[in-house]
Amino acid sequence: MNTIDQLPALRDVIEKHDLRARKSLGQNFLLDLNLTSKIARQAGDLSQCDVLEIGPGPGGLTRGLLAQGARKVLAIEKDARCLPALAEIGAAYPGRLDVIEGDALEIDPLAYLTPPIRVASNLPYNVGTELLIRWLTPKQWPPYWQSLTLMFQREVAQRIVAEPGSKAYGRLAILAQWRCDARIVINLPPEAFSPPPKVSSAVVHLTALPEPRFPADFKTLERVVATAFNQRRKMLRASLKSAAPDIEDRLIAAGLKPTDRAEQIPLEGFCALAREIKKT
Repeated sequence: MNTIDQLPALRDVIEKHDLRARKSLGQNFLLDLNLTSKIARQAGDLSQCDVLEIGPGPGGLTRGLLAQGARKVLAIEKDARCLPALAEIGAAYPGRLDVIEGDALEIDPLAYLTPPIRVASNLPYNVGTELLIRWLTPKQWPPYWQSLTLMFQREVAQRIVAEPGSKAYGRLAILAQWRCDARIVINLPPEAFSPPPKVSSAVVHLTALPEPRFPADFKTLERVVATAFNQRRKMLRASLKSAAPDIEDRLIAAGLKPTDRAEQIPLEGFCALAREIKKT
């Protein structure tokens, strides 16, 4: 049952426009408008914000964002079949929805948005991680967005919020937590979607910090973390021997044990090591 606006239920929209989800586009549609509204609420007060949405599909989350008062939603959709359904939403919310047909990996949304900006998306599975990494690694920080409210496969969501010592802890956790507060806010079972995916999903909310949590040169930190986790079962003195000729001394200077492994090192420790290696 539709409870957020005067538009038809999403199942009716999908039937009307023949919008069967396509695996090739990473599509799994969330049809419960109460759930899409719940996700929209996790993005916070949107009344003074433009919102970027990637892969709106038939527009369930789009409607949630608009019903929650978003000043404007910019929806980037690759699947031309969805455009008529999105146009109907635009007509119901005059002047508040802009739709661009195209690949989100190739479009610069800043030309269409006015700050403050937030991002809220049920991301297509096949591009979700790549988009997240792009949002987390702009040339300048703070980024153009205030927050990201994003749906991922639960496994990816757990990697974003993972803590040291867990199997999920790795490069993505460090990348996200260095510059953001990150938390899982909603868990969703496969049956919430049409068609049901083979995995569970989760919504992660990331709030951009004014500056990184600990000082470090980004490129050095990225290189050190990537090198360490590429051989995560090895001791740091072995996995990082290519990072500096005197890596054991650098590790000790950073307050780390050369015999520790990457998954044991907290974010602050990697930042300290990146500062030590940068001195080289």
